[in-house]
Amino acid sequence: MEATADNILNVTLLEPTHKHPTIFARYDELKEGEHLTIHNDHDPKPLYYQLLGERGNVFTWEYLEEGPEWWKVKIRKNIAGENDETLGQLATKDLRKAEVFKKYGLDFSCGGKKTVKEVCAEKGLDVTKIEQELQQIAKVPAAHPIPYNEWNLDFLVDYIVNTHHRYIRKQLPDITTYANKVLEVHGNKHPELIEINQRVKAVNSKLIDHLGREEKTLFPYIKELARADKNTQLPQATHFNAIQDVVGNHENEHEGVGENLNTIRKLASNYALPEDACASYTLLYRMLDEFEEDIQLHIHLENNILFPKAIALEQQLKNN
Repeated sequence: MEATADNILNVTLLEPTHKHPTIFARYDELKEGEHLTIHNDHDPKPLYYQLLGERGNVFTWEYLEEGPEWWKVKIRKNIAGENDETLGQLATKDLRKAEVFKKYGLDFSCGGKKTVKEVCAEKGLDVTKIEQELQQIAKVPAAHPIPYNEWNLDFLVDYIVNTHHRYIRKQLPDITTYANKVLEVHGNKHPELIEINQRVKAVNSKLIDHLGREEKTLFPYIKELARADKNTQLPQATHFNAIQDVVGNHENEHEGVGENLNTIRKLASNYALPEDACASYTLLYRMLDEFEEDIQLHIHLENNILFPKAIALEQQLKNN
């Protein structure tokens, strides 16, 4: 089978037993960064999983056309050293992709260090479908996104405190109050409210303490790092030897909060209101839904942007 100048292979012209071996041979002939486009009369998704299993995570797969007559897929051989980006990295570059992650229940904040392929394998999700949706988002120009990743660290710290920490301190007391109230009124008919109430209290207790420690020790040190960057002097931390010593604990605490909120969502059936829900019930579920969305962005900013940059900056100053 001869290819055109665009390296296109019409698989329908091959004998069935020759299709996959021919595609694999053509893929193996590619140089790094080059691609092969296959044309088929059905979805070649089984080829994706076979290629992934036999060649590893060394290619990208992009649907150019999806039926009903033709399925066209561009398969690119990645350049050596290119790593599949994690959920956190993808969200950092384009936060719109977080909507796809939320749609499929993929944790881009606490679980942001995993790749799309890894989390899809864990959850049994169709990775080709999710990657396609991410590719479609990337093709649409973003309209004035907030440039979190471009901000100076001291500015980002102030933003997190003044926006997300303030939001938590304002909302958590109300959420806790309504969780108690709804349990008292509806707990007999809806026993899931017992655990929801317990987990709300756990989030309240642990998160308020967590915010205090961030604001007292970790965040001031990061702001000192940002200022020292301009003077090339490494500040001395008073409660730890290096930022790496405490970041892991903070990320673990983030994960605990995320697990509690994820369990609350499951107990509340994705916040679907029962028929006997009163105004307080409705308000509680709405507040919990909004609170979880804010927490996801909050943790993303810390785990995937603030902490990695602070660690790198500290190391850079140590090496000066």
